[in-house]
Amino acid sequence: MTTDARDLLTQLRSDAAAQVTAADAALQELLQDRAGSTDDDEHDPEGVTLSSEWSRLSGLVDAAAAKLQQVDDALMRLDAGTYGICASCGLPIPPGRLEVRPFAEYCVACAEKLGR
Repeated sequence: MTTDARDLLTQLRSDAAAQVTAADAALQELLQDRAGSTDDDEHDPEGVTLSSEWSRLSGLVDAAAAKLQQVDDALMRLDAGTYGICASCGLPIPPGRLEVRPFAEYCVACAEKLGR
């Protein structure tokens, strides 16, 4: 399981890092476009405003960065020998949960209690 888990987490990490890079590049491009614009896009009936696009892209960057952090944390647990063990109750996390959520830190019962 350790080799399979490491391979999967490594791939997830690569994907998440690429998502962070792509979303951040799009956000930086938008911010450059916005800095050079004096248009009042908030009242433009055509299309999406720069502000709403900035908000959307910021959300994408934050979500991708959070996923990247979760994967990095899971890789550290794997290295520490605690991967697949619930951080709350200390019981094994069911394999089905790890298949769906390879970076899970809590078993289903503890995740529900903690609202995660």
